[in-house]
Amino acid sequence: MLLHLCTWTEVEAYLEQSSGIILPVGSTEQHGPTGLIGTDAICAEAIAKGVGEATNALVGPTINVGMALHHTGFPGTISLQPSTLIQLVRDYLTSLTRAGFTKFFFINGHGGNIATLKAAFAESYAHLTDLNIPNAERVQCHVANWFTCASVYKLAKELYGNQEGSHATPSEIAVTQYIYPEAIKHTPLLASVACGHTIYGAVDFRRRYPDGRMGSNPSLATPEHGKRFYELSVKELSGSYLEFLNAD
Repeated sequence: MLLHLCTWTEVEAYLEQSSGIILPVGSTEQHGPTGLIGTDAICAEAIAKGVGEATNALVGPTINVGMALHHTGFPGTISLQPSTLIQLVRDYLTSLTRAGFTKFFFINGHGGNIATLKAAFAESYAHLTDLNIPNAERVQCHVANWFTCASVYKLAKELYGNQEGSHATPSEIAVTQYIYPEAIKHTPLLASVACGHTIYGAVDFRRRYPDGRMGSNPSLATPEHGKRFYELSVKELSGSYLEFLNAD
């Protein structure tokens, strides 16, 4: 079930059976010359919906904009400050905990969100306790990055080897091609691609990674590959969600 397509009475009935909810979180940022700016949010949203269907879990609204300050040297990127994302997550959790949710499973599509999400969880635990919200001490949050699923990593290595890279990867581009085949882009790529540089600010990032890719060759992506990545991640994360839901 998708939260935004439910009524409050349906959510109330759901809470009688489960206190778990899946929250997709991504980013709105450049993904090289052929990658959609919404790649991270598109992947997280589609996979979260698949996991929700497989586990009969409620899926909340996608957090489409994340922490992508280092990509803001490229037009179209939108970023939150880390402190803003922390506040956003804290407000989500406060509202949902008041309603009766206690198990929050974030399906994440952007590596740059990870540190901020973990900080948000720490702040939220303290905040909810300070507010004396019932069951605040039972609240648990987990971030699951679809792109680090063991099955996804294995397939990416089999299909692309070292050309998978670490940003604007063919695996994530393939998933967007599967979800939105009408939006597939074809643009010549530079013969060489930068990799291995430490990430600092936006100006330095664009200087070191001029076309936005980080060691990747997204021209290898196909919608057929994307279907395989989607199915593997949904299967693996469905198991992870149920394990998290049923753990003490």
